[in-house]
Amino acid sequence: MPLTRCLAQNSMKSCLLKFCRLLCLMLTLPLYLMEITGLYGMYKRLFPWLAYNITFSYNDKMHKTKRDLFRNVGTFANSDGTLRLLEIGCGSGANFKFYPDGCTVTCTDPNPHFEKYLRLSMDANTHLTYDTFVVVSGEDMEAVRDESVDVVVCTLVLCSVINVQRVLQEVRRILKTGGAFYFLEHVVSDPSSSTYFLQHVFEPLWYYLGDGCMITRATWKDLEAAGFSELHLKHVEAPEVTRMIRPHIMGYSIK
Repeated sequence: MPLTRCLAQNSMKSCLLKFCRLLCLMLTLPLYLMEITGLYGMYKRLFPWLAYNITFSYNDKMHKTKRDLFRNVGTFANSDGTLRLLEIGCGSGANFKFYPDGCTVTCTDPNPHFEKYLRLSMDANTHLTYDTFVVVSGEDMEAVRDESVDVVVCTLVLCSVINVQRVLQEVRRILKTGGAFYFLEHVVSDPSSSTYFLQHVFEPLWYYLGDGCMITRATWKDLEAAGFSELHLKHVEAPEVTRMIRPHIMGYSIK
């Protein structure tokens, strides 16, 4: 009887989740039509402004987490002290203040409208040297040479790329042997949690508001399968951020 009751409850929960998600999908139909007709492109112009302003609040809440994450970036510098760092999906430069003095930063992002806000962050973080801003997706960074950077950084980006494994292949290609890939990503919650339910219901709406952001990805599985020689990963709960993106993973991999 207990097993039968448990199965019935799980079935009801699954049906409720599907029903609520369907309602959310119906609500996002106008946004879907905007996307297929090209009108959604207007939001891509607005999104960098939103991201830039949200960054201040997110960085305040995640300051200790980011400080701890990037604490040892400097150990991957070359023998002459130089450190070449490339950031995938740099956005408005939210991570710049956490990078070590003197490192050279190459910025990439598929949205060219971030450049205006990126320049503001560059002006505010003069302890870094900036190489170039390349408009390119994380899946295809052919403009970046093989084994040309010491560190690659990717934060809150793998949630919105089309192919996570392809991005990680590109990371391994451009990293020097012994170089490190740093990541901080929100991920899907435990299936038994109410957050998991909310993530799956509201993901269709979040996708459009977050410019392609998916909140139900188990990104740690992609990192485990990527073929790095070392993986230092831990699950954390982001403090005081929106419940649906509170579960995070953070850490670094070594090529």
